[in-house]
Amino acid sequence: MRIWLDGALQDADSAQVSVFDHGLTVGDGVFETLKAERGAVFALTRHLERLTRSARGLGLPDPDLDEVRAACAAVLEANPVPLGRLRITYTGGVSPLGSDRGEAAPTLVVALGETARRPDTTAVITVPWVRNERSAIAGLKSTSYAENVVALAAAHRAGASEALFANTVGQLCEGTGSNVFVVVDGELHTPPVASGCLAGITRALVVEWAGAKETDLPFEVLERAEEVFLTSTLRDVQAVSVVDGRAVAAAGGGVGPVTAEAMRLFDAHARADLDP
Repeated sequence: MRIWLDGALQDADSAQVSVFDHGLTVGDGVFETLKAERGAVFALTRHLERLTRSARGLGLPDPDLDEVRAACAAVLEANPVPLGRLRITYTGGVSPLGSDRGEAAPTLVVALGETARRPDTTAVITVPWVRNERSAIAGLKSTSYAENVVALAAAHRAGASEALFANTVGQLCEGTGSNVFVVVDGELHTPPVASGCLAGITRALVVEWAGAKETDLPFEVLERAEEVFLTSTLRDVQAVSVVDGRAVAAAGGGVGPVTAEAMRLFDAHARADLDP
């Protein structure tokens, strides 16, 4: 496996990042995950725009997007896979042991891992922990991901693939690595970015292509929703058939009609345009 590290391709086994890198010591970094199919990535421009927004939100210098594009292309060429997870990581670089950032340049890593297509349906759980919609890093794709690790581990112990969070005022927010949509009275809704959720790339495209409404929703909406689905870079649109061990009404253990149409629309638009 070959990765891009600070300006060049390197063998993954020998590539080294300093133990004093601020991304390692305090999680001072941002990242993007892109879907790669047969050497091409989906929605690269949108992902790079969000990478820049996240970097600015942390006070990091803007990434050199020409270098990032070149790095992505080089890694894809060096590691041909049918379906892959392309990960761009951009950190505060070598810094003192503490929250203060040093004077070193940021660290850029681009790596690729092979993956498999997700199943059409999945189970999720809800967790007691919340997203802080007023956090300094709300809405940023930060490498400070420990709370997601804890919640996702809880989901796996329960036989689910994802955990869903409320925010501090009891509204539906997001998953550990996904956005959530619900169908109520036949209408498709998703929490607004103001809820504290990440402005997901797939989320935005589904809002545009499937006509979803951005709505403040109580967390309890999951108990009465006719359909629930998740969106993310590698899930695309994935139906939720079970929430907390309870079958979702319209799905009946499968894919409901609104979700099926969202899947169809997303697949059709994505095939027509790799960089929408």
